[in-house]
Amino acid sequence: MIIERESVVAASADRVWARVVTPEGINDELRPWMTMSIPRRLGPVTIATVPIGVPLGRAWLRLFGVLPFEYDALTIAELVPGQRFHERSTMLTMRRWEHERSLTPAGAGRTVVRDRVTLEARLPFLTPVLGVVVRGLFAHRHRRLRRRFGV
Repeated sequence: MIIERESVVAASADRVWARVVTPEGINDELRPWMTMSIPRRLGPVTIATVPIGVPLGRAWLRLFGVLPFEYDALTIAELVPGQRFHERSTMLTMRRWEHERSLTPAGAGRTVVRDRVTLEARLPFLTPVLGVVVRGLFAHRHRRLRRRFGV
């Protein structure tokens, strides 16, 4: 299943990038419903500073920032600094999880933020249910981005 979401925000691509690749920026997009940890052994990192193509460990997703309910066996497969990243991972519930985010300057200090998520549940009958959840999650994330940067 493929889910896509796009928003235009009122900030430069450099400014948006500087926020969305940080743990603080990721968690700001996810709150209040959940947060995501970074594997502890990595120390203070961002998506832009981790090794590419190397499994980084488990990033735990916590419901309301407290209750662990899922993990992301995190790997950043591709990175074009300031423009795009492609995460290719597995999760507890998903055999395949790919998240591609790209930032494209849109003139007048604006940026197009595009997310494309490809998912495949470990139990195939769960794919439609997880699709509904992920579609809602990325709609929420884009609302949070538009609120942070303006439209």
